[in-house]
Amino acid sequence: MLELRPVCENCNKALPNESDEAMICTYECTFCEACVNNKLHNVCPNCGGGFTKRPTRPKAGLVKYPMKKEPLHRPVDLMAFKERLKKNKNIDPRER
Repeated sequence: MLELRPVCENCNKALPNESDEAMICTYECTFCEACVNNKLHNVCPNCGGGFTKRPTRPKAGLVKYPMKKEPLHRPVDLMAFKERLKKNKNIDPRER
């Protein structure tokens, strides 16, 4: 079951279930669209993969499988991320 995380891991922006700004990588790392596009350049700082829009869960499904309550806020150290970004930025996520 997909874990719906409530905030952007980098900037702590609220990303409720109905948000169209939530982006995830294959490991469910969750960031807002602004961070993905403007800071991360479609490179996950945790795994190096790319991002896609996080789907919304039907309201009935939220009863059985609610959003995670605890936020996972761990701002990206952009200096440490620099090498991973340099290595992956110009490579299609499917080819990394």
